[in-house]
Amino acid sequence: MDRDLERALREAAASPGDPDALRAAVAGRAEREGLLDVAYDELDSPLGTLVAAATPRGLVMLAYAEDDDDPLALVARRVSPRVLRAPGRLDPVRRELDAYFAGRLRRFETPVDWTPVRGFARRVLQRTAAIPFGRTATYAEVAAAAGSPRAHRAAGNALGANLIPIVVPCHRVLRSGGSLGGYTGGLDRKRLLLALERGED
Repeated sequence: MDRDLERALREAAASPGDPDALRAAVAGRAEREGLLDVAYDELDSPLGTLVAAATPRGLVMLAYAEDDDDPLALVARRVSPRVLRAPGRLDPVRRELDAYFAGRLRRFETPVDWTPVRGFARRVLQRTAAIPFGRTATYAEVAAAAGSPRAHRAAGNALGANLIPIVVPCHRVLRSGGSLGGYTGGLDRKRLLLALERGED
């Protein structure tokens, strides 16, 4: 653990109080001292609990909590091991997700931090992020938009590894024949998201 962060944790722990207040104090101190590289929190959604993580540059992960034993481990490896629960940084995406699931939001404005993704995979995800609400594209179309028209399987792999589903809407990408293909959160969730965007109950 970083020595400055360790010192901040010791100082915060020396002050008695309830755990939530202590956690908030540690997160606030770490943020002020530039020690908080990745903030995370758990968010409730109609699709289950989501684990969201953000750097100062933007959202870096949005995972289905029950589908991954440790969704933060990948972020700790690829971005920074300085990860701390700090709900405040996730408030903007929490509000946008609530509005999205309530049918009041069609376009996410939350910035995305693309740092963990490189090359063709990044281009695929960036093109996917541009697919409008209520529309779909095929894997082949996304691959072509990312600069490699014949790399539809590689595009599918990039989408399968998408760290930010919903906000980077990989659920909007289908097979050429119109079948669902895969989805990181499972096909039931993909169907639900597509139905939500079509205005179906």
